[in-house]
Amino acid sequence: MDFRTLLGEISGVVWGPVMLVLLLGTGLWLTVGLRFLPQRKLPYGIRMTLAGRTAPAGEDGDISPFQALTTALAATVGTGNIAGVATAIALGGPGAVFWMWVTALVGMATKYSEAVLAVTYRETDARGEYIGGPMYYIRNGMGRKWAWLAWLFALFATVAAFGIGNTVQANSVADVMQTTFGVPKGWTGITMAVLAFVVIIGGVKRIGQVAEALVPLMAIVYVLGALAVILVNIGEVPGVLAQIVGDAFTGTAATGGFAGAAVWAAIRFGVARGIFSNEAGLGSAPIAHAAARTREPVRQGTVAMLGTFIDTIVVCTMTALVILTSGLWTSGETGAALSAAAFGAGFEGGELIVTFGLVVFAFTTVLGWAYYGERTAVYLLGVRAILPYRLLWVVALYVGATAKLEVVWLVADVMNALMAVPNLIALLALSGVVFAASRAYFSRKG
Repeated sequence: MDFRTLLGEISGVVWGPVMLVLLLGTGLWLTVGLRFLPQRKLPYGIRMTLAGRTAPAGEDGDISPFQALTTALAATVGTGNIAGVATAIALGGPGAVFWMWVTALVGMATKYSEAVLAVTYRETDARGEYIGGPMYYIRNGMGRKWAWLAWLFALFATVAAFGIGNTVQANSVADVMQTTFGVPKGWTGITMAVLAFVVIIGGVKRIGQVAEALVPLMAIVYVLGALAVILVNIGEVPGVLAQIVGDAFTGTAATGGFAGAAVWAAIRFGVARGIFSNEAGLGSAPIAHAAARTREPVRQGTVAMLGTFIDTIVVCTMTALVILTSGLWTSGETGAALSAAAFGAGFEGGELIVTFGLVVFAFTTVLGWAYYGERTAVYLLGVRAILPYRLLWVVALYVGATAKLEVVWLVADVMNALMAVPNLIALLALSGVVFAASRAYFSRKG
């Protein structure tokens, strides 16, 4: 058995039913323990997010609560929202969308809890910058005897960052730029490396500023483009919504180029792609939220949970409705090609929305994961690792744009799953802290 085949088998195991049940089960446990607080307090979270554009003077942290959210969204709103949704529908049928929604609804509690713990147990590094995330709430919340688990999370996350957050994204952008506009992959790699360097050399404050400007813009443009396509096929929407719900429990019959899918396929691909898209439970987003200027962990938690809502309930749903109302989901296409075909069927040039989305979403993912990987590298090696890390990051972008990445993708896929395990253990072990902090905060707020 060669190395690539071995990695593929390992990936199939670590992202198998046990991991999906653990991720979904943790979210369900937190949802029930919080008495559905993330769903009930969604309007409050929106208010706190809007108010968080300018944090009150004197609050601890490096970036505004809104910038923390947009930095986290920069990393999560990516190719999964375009290609991932299409793949879920192509393999699991329309019912997969329903299970993506379920994953997002319980994932809101996971993301909320991650941010509460991140702010509660954060520290400052040798340069005085705030630093937090699973490695800190494992060590500081669960105790020093669990420091080995925190170290493992940091190791897995640092390696995963160079895959899912760097080389894979650069490769996706290089492919689409070459296919659509004939741009050589090397030029795309150089351009991405230079632009990324200009941003990440300024640290989290510059990343936050760029994310604050770029993420809302790209999301609005993409959603408006999707709505334009959906309006063309507005008569199909009621039937599509009914099919999404119905197929979630009955499976989908074979039709056209679609091979058919059982209920288990809808659940499996819907849950998996939902998690890949919003990253609830992986432990990445709390690294950004730990830098927020706030003294109230629960308040930042209500901001953080909006990330899952926006990523999956809003953006992924738009992609799904475009694909399903177009009727092209039975064509046999999958991934970004299916999404592009569906947008193109809506109006002339519609496929360029997918091209624009892939390029901008991938670039912002690079920025968000640059910060995640840097913070986990600092945990492992100290602040002396920052400059070498940033230089290595931009070099890896060029390599990713020009190289074949089958093995890199598989390694990143495995590392992504492995980094979730320490985080989920910590979320379950420290869930009582989240529940108590939430009760205390909202008893004061009324």
